[in-house]
Amino acid sequence: MPKTSSDPAATCTRTTLHGPTMGTRWSASVDADANLDLAALRHDLAAAVQRVDQQMSPWKPDSDLMRLNRAPVDTWVDLPAELLEVLACALDIHRLSAGAFDPGVGALVDAWGFGAVHDAPDAAAIHTARHAARCPTHQALALDRPAGRARKTAALQLDLCGVAKGYAVDRMAAVLLQHGVRHALAALDGELRAVGSQAGGAPWAVALERPEVGRRAVHGVIELQDLAVATSGDYRRWLQVGDARLAHTMDARRAAPVNNTVASVTVLASRCMHADAWATALLVAGPGEGLALAQRMGLDALFLLRRAEGLVEMGLGRFGAPAMPSSLACHMN
Repeated sequence: MPKTSSDPAATCTRTTLHGPTMGTRWSASVDADANLDLAALRHDLAAAVQRVDQQMSPWKPDSDLMRLNRAPVDTWVDLPAELLEVLACALDIHRLSAGAFDPGVGALVDAWGFGAVHDAPDAAAIHTARHAARCPTHQALALDRPAGRARKTAALQLDLCGVAKGYAVDRMAAVLLQHGVRHALAALDGELRAVGSQAGGAPWAVALERPEVGRRAVHGVIELQDLAVATSGDYRRWLQVGDARLAHTMDARRAAPVNNTVASVTVLASRCMHADAWATALLVAGPGEGLALAQRMGLDALFLLRRAEGLVEMGLGRFGAPAMPSSLACHMN
């Protein structure tokens, strides 16, 4: 059927905007009409992502997060509202996940060679981090959001890499809406958020990567509409130490990189920040505890587990449809 002027797709053109950030790239696929100022939109998207990076990067010595990390215990530190929002989310999920998601793993990340301090595991630093007296992160950090400040109540080194990229995608979605965009897909690494559907009404199709080291392949397709998705896995960032391959995600409870049979976890949520943090939490929790946690929290989660016979899917919520084809992870809208 020919498209008429009342069909949104008839007046829209697909444009992809992108740029560097956080050691990777952000992108936004936009179904835009002729009146949209693409140059202004790209500027504002880049600025939004850069603002998150400048506030929350553990790699930038002058970031607001690093100011808080360097501050003495029991000293209030003025912080931007965005960082306080992410810290509050991180502490909530830390509590709800019984420590599986832990933003207080900064010293462990550095010690195991995944941070800015070491490029390989440092035995002395690992020993120090493992034996340092620690209280739960949610007890070691006090937030005063109305006053715009935070205070460490015990020694603590924060790392927000398990949630900040998801938050950056949420900020991109907010910018798109502010510019009047109603059909877009914002992405940063494995974190994505759909703003509406495609202009023609179809949901956005997102590839779910097959968790294979050194190879990019599609495991299935997820369809998104006004929904965010994030995936955490053991196959993207890792270090080879002898015969061992160490995943970059830290299990604070073991004071070591995550080591279980979960190859990846994908989570759907209305906000990408929540999807990002919960995907990390479930990866760390492992197949048994993680599945029970996802069920208890009512999460839409897909686990890909490594078994002798190959990858095995375990889906909950909207990922648990009994008619799910074995060749595809899921179709969601």
